[in-house]
Amino acid sequence: MSPYLITLIILIIAIVLFLSEKLSADLVAMLVAISLGITGVLTPQETFAGFSRSAVITIIAIFILAEGLKQAGITDRIGTLLLRIAGKTEIRLLLIVMVFSATLSLFMNNITVAAVLLPAVIGAANQANIKPSRLLMPLSIATMLGGMATILTSTNIVSSSLLIESNIKGYSLLDFFSMGLPVTIVGIIFLLLYGRKALPYSGLCSLPTSNGDLLDTYRLSERLIRVKLVKGSLLAGKRLSQSGLREKYNLSLVAIERRGEMILSPSPNSVLLQSDVLLLEGRFNEVPWESIHDIFEVLPTQGWDSQDLASPKIAFLEAVLAPRSGLIGQTLKATNFREKYGMVVLGIWRSGRPIRSDLANEALQFGDALLLQGPRDRINVLRNEPDLIILESPVVEAIRTPRKELIAIACFLGALIFSILKPDYIALIMLTAGFLMILSGILKMEQAYRAVEWKSVFLIAGMLPMGIAITKTGLADMAAQGLLHLSSFAHPYLVVILLFLLTLALSQVVHGAVVASIMIPITIRAAIILGMEPRSVVMGITLATSMTFVTPLGHPVSILIMGPGGYHFKDYVKVGLPLALLLSIVILMLLPLIWPLYPG
Repeated sequence: MSPYLITLIILIIAIVLFLSEKLSADLVAMLVAISLGITGVLTPQETFAGFSRSAVITIIAIFILAEGLKQAGITDRIGTLLLRIAGKTEIRLLLIVMVFSATLSLFMNNITVAAVLLPAVIGAANQANIKPSRLLMPLSIATMLGGMATILTSTNIVSSSLLIESNIKGYSLLDFFSMGLPVTIVGIIFLLLYGRKALPYSGLCSLPTSNGDLLDTYRLSERLIRVKLVKGSLLAGKRLSQSGLREKYNLSLVAIERRGEMILSPSPNSVLLQSDVLLLEGRFNEVPWESIHDIFEVLPTQGWDSQDLASPKIAFLEAVLAPRSGLIGQTLKATNFREKYGMVVLGIWRSGRPIRSDLANEALQFGDALLLQGPRDRINVLRNEPDLIILESPVVEAIRTPRKELIAIACFLGALIFSILKPDYIALIMLTAGFLMILSGILKMEQAYRAVEWKSVFLIAGMLPMGIAITKTGLADMAAQGLLHLSSFAHPYLVVILLFLLTLALSQVVHGAVVASIMIPITIRAAIILGMEPRSVVMGITLATSMTFVTPLGHPVSILIMGPGGYHFKDYVKVGLPLALLLSIVILMLLPLIWPLYPG
């Protein structure tokens, strides 16, 4: 079988696996690289060349630099500044959020920007009495728009790397700015004038704007049951951990009423007493009351709100799983969530609906929001946990360390300046700045390792060899020749438009870096055959990989805000589709004006 046919088969299988999501994207990418090596399409050196590419090193360095800024307290100060200047009118808050997130995305990874601003934006929404759903999708879109104006985005880095692979000059730090800035401005104006009208208002499509709404949103009130331990109850004198409430009866203990006092979020070592009244959470109809009448006596129901489940010492709040959370794919039971974090999970919000049953055995997913109850003094501890993002504004500002702030800013700005002056050394410069942060004590090596989104690294390192294979086997030439036939009876720019639209469509359902590794080699060959300037054409196609607004599948940021915003798939289409079409027109009109399509 010819190498190009083998490559085509592997490519088709990979796309099917990416779309089906049967396997994780990073695993599929690595299988692609291994398959190309085993079949002899690539040499062993070419098979694993992705790990030595400057593109991968640059991406690792960006994650480390962003974590250094976070550990130095810079990102927390940005969130606090947002709260101070945003005001309480929706349109002003919307504008400030988008400008902040787009600006930060010029220098930081999009996911990091979203994770940093998410709690601050929800806090600002709460203070202004605005639904978070009115702000979180614009936040997500603005991070992607800002990322289009800089090379410090994974898809842009991959495209530049593939140009270099073809012996064509790659992009510098500022090359994307001339196209990305007007696109970002148009996108923000669109969201202010039209997009916000399509954003959901309904409480059913968004999480609450204050803790007082949490019980209603998660519909926990209908699951709260008051029972009294009867005389001679088997539970009297037992610790909560020995009661078997969750294991035997699928009931969660929310509070204990004892001698007129409400004990919220009792510890597993709490001893149950004869006269205790327990507030339980569970499905009333699924509890075998007839078999436990000698343990509990059901008391009349009463109205509940979040104030009943919170106190000066006990907090009632929400958190979402961080993009690189170790909890993803794990159950609460397997992770010993309560023992590790000191909080009880009362509900999970997923894809616009609450989950309240059998929480201990529910595998957590990226984008899940968790309804937590526990000691208030644990909140600041949880803020430093890499697995969770607390959706509550800080009560007090973290202790500032001016020395660390200055060093972090100096390292970061120095990396940007030297990257502009020496664009060919961007990977070396960025990684050096990251290690300077480690050497200066801002970061520990363990924190640096944890900060890197290794799934993205393996995804890109695994798919870069596919780009090599597409070029090496002549598959890119074949695709380009097919496009050449089209250009024989139509203007060559029509080929660019078709490549752009195909890339845009693929990017809505497949990670942009994967799309870039497939489409950029074809684009380069097509440009050369058509006598066009490859860097100019690749610029347009690369921008298409970043416009993942139409579905939540194309970018992790869209999934991150889906739970806290309570968005449904249709919400992304209503806002993202017209925006993607508008920006496509803007890019295709500006491209030949800013980046000449023909040499000379």
